[in-house]
Amino acid sequence: MEIFQTIWTALTTPNELLINITGLFLCFIEVFINMLLFTTIFDLRASTKEKLFYILTSSICAFITRIAFPDPYGTFINIILTFILIKFIFKTTILKSILSIFIPLCFNIILELFLLKFYQKILHIPYDYVMTIPIYRLLLASSIYLCVFIIYRLIKYFKFNVNLDFMNPKSRKLFIFSSTFGIITLGLQVYLISFYSDTMPVIITFISILSLLAYFFLSIYSLLNTRKLEITAMELEKEQLFNKTLSNLHDSVRGFKHDFNNIVQSIGGYVERGDLIGLKVYYSQLLGDCQRINNLASFSPSVMTNPPIYNLLTSKYYEAEEMGIHIDLGIFINVSEIEENMKIYEFTRILGILLDNAIEAANECKEKKVIVSFKKEPYKNRLVMKIENTYLNKDIDTERIFEKNYSTKSSKTNSGLGLWEVRQILKRNNNLNLFTTKNDEFFIQQFEIYY
Repeated sequence: MEIFQTIWTALTTPNELLINITGLFLCFIEVFINMLLFTTIFDLRASTKEKLFYILTSSICAFITRIAFPDPYGTFINIILTFILIKFIFKTTILKSILSIFIPLCFNIILELFLLKFYQKILHIPYDYVMTIPIYRLLLASSIYLCVFIIYRLIKYFKFNVNLDFMNPKSRKLFIFSSTFGIITLGLQVYLISFYSDTMPVIITFISILSLLAYFFLSIYSLLNTRKLEITAMELEKEQLFNKTLSNLHDSVRGFKHDFNNIVQSIGGYVERGDLIGLKVYYSQLLGDCQRINNLASFSPSVMTNPPIYNLLTSKYYEAEEMGIHIDLGIFINVSEIEENMKIYEFTRILGILLDNAIEAANECKEKKVIVSFKKEPYKNRLVMKIENTYLNKDIDTERIFEKNYSTKSSKTNSGLGLWEVRQILKRNNNLNLFTTKNDEFFIQQFEIYY
């Protein structure tokens, strides 16, 4: 009985040692629940081992910084360490890492304000009691974690995921600005409420925070919906391009079928006369028409499953066709595999720059030809995109073309930044390579994605 009395006394009286001991245990719970929240919101994937490592490391760092450094320095150091852990363990972007810290932090701060005032009113205890008496501290912390866990379950149930990967630069900047402004405003509001917590009525606190939160999340929701509209517009453009491709393919096949008998008779004429040279010339001309049909067939949605790549390739194909440039297109992979191994925004930038350069160079030649191929090399764990084009300037320097502001073109509109930008993307990714070579006929760019 005396033991229970001692434990109860320790729990119901100010006890710094017990607060610190329970603080370590609470750190593990807080980190675990916050991880569930941000990994669900941003759909971050990691192995069980990586998640356990994050929970252990982040919890220990949080406990040490709270004990060793006074506020607000301990909080700032903990935020920086948490950012580094999220960035490298979950292998995500800087923006997602920042939001993964601040979104759970906002929930925790707001819930703490509400619940703190609630318990103060219900239990008739001052603020110091809640912070220094272990049983009240455990009650407050448990209530906050329960509420955050309920929020996590609701987000998971309604499948509310924030996808920032497909944002264009303009939408991304707007989202960053809106999020930063919202977090700062929310932080200032929380500070003012906590400063006047003794005099401000609970209902005013509730309405103030709730209205600000509603505005903040509605702004984010509107931005995400705007991006959905952009994706829908992209899908519509894809369908329009596919309809155009399907129509051209249908016309080509109809024409080929209509002339099939004549084609066979023409081949028979060469065979009967034994005119092998004439047959070779005729075959090369026939092969050109067959290649065009094969090219159009490559633009099937079953192969071109990614709208940005599909739209870019089809638009460049028709652009080249109007300029009289012959394009051989060979797609031997499902392009969704590219998306799994690099940012699709960066890939389309590289693809667009390389195609523009190839088309422009080929257009200057007597034989206007571009060969584009996509293939997978499992034995080397890589995807390969090769772009070959005919070119005039045989003295082109394959190293200098990647320098900033260097251009082989005489036009003043060419800034010489395209290939320089490609090199910057390569520097940011350790699984990408670009090999530039040339021979007497073709200038060759081989882009490799390792997985």
